[in-house]
Amino acid sequence: MDKTTVKIDLLFETSWEVCNKIGGIYTVLSTKAKTLQKLYKDKTIFIGPDVWSDENPSPYFIESRTLLKDWKTNAQLPEGVNVRIGRWDIPGKPIVILVKFDALYAVKDEFYGLMWNLYGVDSLHAYGDYDEACAFSHAAGLVIESICRYQGIEGKNVIAHFDEWTTGMGLLYVKHVLPQVATVFTTHATSIGRSICGNNKPLYDYLKGYNGDQMAGELNMQSKHSLEKAAAHNADSFTTVSEITATECEQLLDKRPHVVTPNGFEQNFVPAKSKFAQARQSAREVLLNVASSLIGNKLPDDTFIIATSGRCEYRNKGIDVFLDSMIKLSQANNSRKILAYVMVPAWVKEPRADLAKAVTLKRKSQLEDPVITHWLNNMDYDPIISRIHGLNITNDKNSNVTIIYVPCYLNGNDGIFNLSYYDLVIGMDATVFPSYYEPWGYTPLESVAFGVPTITTTLSGFGQWILSSFQNDFNDCGVNVISRGDFNYEQVTEGIAQSLRSLIDNDSKTTTQIGKAAMTTAATASWSNFISYYQEAYSIAIENAHNNR
Repeated sequence: MDKTTVKIDLLFETSWEVCNKIGGIYTVLSTKAKTLQKLYKDKTIFIGPDVWSDENPSPYFIESRTLLKDWKTNAQLPEGVNVRIGRWDIPGKPIVILVKFDALYAVKDEFYGLMWNLYGVDSLHAYGDYDEACAFSHAAGLVIESICRYQGIEGKNVIAHFDEWTTGMGLLYVKHVLPQVATVFTTHATSIGRSICGNNKPLYDYLKGYNGDQMAGELNMQSKHSLEKAAAHNADSFTTVSEITATECEQLLDKRPHVVTPNGFEQNFVPAKSKFAQARQSAREVLLNVASSLIGNKLPDDTFIIATSGRCEYRNKGIDVFLDSMIKLSQANNSRKILAYVMVPAWVKEPRADLAKAVTLKRKSQLEDPVITHWLNNMDYDPIISRIHGLNITNDKNSNVTIIYVPCYLNGNDGIFNLSYYDLVIGMDATVFPSYYEPWGYTPLESVAFGVPTITTTLSGFGQWILSSFQNDFNDCGVNVISRGDFNYEQVTEGIAQSLRSLIDNDSKTTTQIGKAAMTTAATASWSNFISYYQEAYSIAIENAHNNR
C-alpha cells in the first residue's frame, strides 16, 4: 500500500497527555495535530483523561454542545463512564473527547483477568499509577468501540493509535472487540529502559546482555513491562520515536518496531521576523533582572545566558552533567559573564516574596540562598538544590558563572518571571541538554526553532538524528552533539564546557550565522516533513489488520 495515499475514514489517538500538559508527549501530539487536521479534517479524534474540575478546568479544552452530539446521546457507555466533547485549544483545533473513568476501578479485577487470559498481561504486581492508567485506557477503548458501532465501520479504514504503556489496555481491548480496527502502538520510551537508567544501572554498554522480563522482575516493574510488551506485540503497527529506542525495544520488548516515527515540531510559537528582535530583548531583560535581583549584583547586558530544562529526572536528563559542566566553565578565564538557568519543575511551595519584591527595585542586595527563585516543599531532599548547595555555589559578585535553579512550570503566571518558557528561551544564547536517557528530545529542537544553538548527546534520539542528517558543527546546523556513554562522564562535562567556550568567543557575524543554521534545522524537522513516517505506520496497520481478519 502506498503510504502517501492511504485513505483514513476515522483516526483515534489516545494519550494521558491529551489536553493534559505533563511532558514531551503533549508536545508531540499538540504540534502534530495541525498537520493531521490538514490531512484528515475532523476525522481525527483525540481521547484524553478527564482529570479536571470546575475549580481546576483544563486550560487547553474548549467544550462544545454540538460536536458528536448524536453519538453522545446514544453512546450507551457503562454507568459512570462520562465524556465531554470539544476541541483542543491548539493549532488545528482538533476534536477531543475527555473521559471520566473512575467507575471502572470497580471492575478492574475482572478486566485484568480478561487481559491475562487473552494476552498474558500480568497485572498481579501492579502498584502506583498502573490502575489509574488502565482504568483510563479501558474507558478510552469503550469510547472507541461505542463510536465505531454507532457510526458503522464496515469497509472503512479506521485506526486507533495509542501512546505509551499507559494506554496499552485500551489497545488490547479494541483489538479484542473490534479486530477490524487497525491499531498503532507508539512507545516514546520503554518503561523498563527508563527504570534501568533511573536505578543508576548502565544501559548502553550492557544492553545486549539485558533481558527485559528478567529486569522487570528485578526492578519490580512486571506489570508495566508486561502490558507494554503485550501492546507492542499485538498492535497492527508498532512504532517508536528514534533509532536508539528502536534498538532498546528490540532487546527489552523482544519486538523491533515496524517504523521509526521521529518527532516533528511546528514553529507556531516562534515570533515573526518583525517581532523577533524585540521578543528576544524583552526575554533577556527579564532573565537578567531576575538573576541580578537574586544575587544583588547587576549583570551586564552582554552576559552569556545558558539554560537547561525538562522533567526532573536528575540523571536521565543530564542535570548532574549540566551542573558539573558549569563548574568547569567557571574555572576558565571567560571573556563574558555567564548566567546559567536550571529550569526544571519540582515540588514548588511558593514564589519567593523577597525576590518578587526585589525585581521591582533598582537598588539590589543579595538575598538569602541566592541560587533559587521559588521555595520548595522539600528543600532538604530535592536533588538539584542539594547538588547546587553541595557545590558551594554562592553567586557572589566575584563569580564569573551565576547558577540559578527555577523549579516551577513557566506558564506565564509563576510569580517571578511571569513569562512562558517559550517567551524566555528566545532570550538565551545557548542551551544544554546532556541527556543520558532521552528517546527523542524536544527541548533541543525547541531551542533551535528559536535560533538558539544547543548542545545535546549521542544518547538522545534528536542527537542521533542530527548526526544522520547534518555535520556535527554549530555552523552547519546550530547543534553540537557530544559523545556520551556509560563511563565517560568527565569527558562529557569537559566537552560541553569547551563547546560553550567556542560560542562565547564567537563574533557577532558567526553568532548570527549559527542562529540561522539552527532555524534551518528546526524547519527540516517540521511535521510537514515527518508526518510521512506516521502515514507509513498507518498504512502498515491497515494492511496487517486486513490480513489478520
